[in-house]
Amino acid sequence: MNEQAKEYWDSYWKGKEKPENVKAWSFGTAPDRMARLVMDGVKTATCSARQAYEVEKEALPEVGEYNIILNGEDEPAAIIRTTEVEVVPFNEVTEAFARAEGEGDLSYNHWLEVHKKFFKKESEEIGYEYSEDMELVCERFQLVHVNPD
Repeated sequence: MNEQAKEYWDSYWKGKEKPENVKAWSFGTAPDRMARLVMDGVKTATCSARQAYEVEKEALPEVGEYNIILNGEDEPAAIIRTTEVEVVPFNEVTEAFARAEGEGDLSYNHWLEVHKKFFKKESEEIGYEYSEDMELVCERFQLVHVNPD
C-alpha cells in the first residue's frame, strides 16, 4: 500500500477502532472509470478468476474485509467493505450480479462480452486456463467512504 493510501486509511479511522487489515488496489483495465462508478454507488460488485488468485498466491477475499480503491494514478478514491463472496462458474453468473458490476449498459450481454475478453487476455498474461465454466470469485461490496480529496 502506498503512503497516500495509508494516510487516507488512517485519517478515515481517526478516533475510531481501526481494522487491522486493509488492501489497496485498482480495478482492471479502466481504474479511473471503475473508481468513479464505485464512488457514484453504481458499481457494487466485482469478479476475478479463481485461478488468478492461485497463480498470484493471494488469498480469496472474505466478507467483512476493507479495501481502498485506487484511481489510475494510484491515489485513494474510496473505501469499500466486502459483504458477500461466492465462487461461481463463469457461465452461471446471474444477470443481477452482472448489473451490480455497474459497467456499460448494465446488461448481462455487455458484461459477458467484456469479461470474456478480459479473462482470455488475463489467462494468457499470467498463465491460467480460460474456459467458459471456469470459477469466478464474485464479490459484492458496500461503499464506506469517498475520499474528498
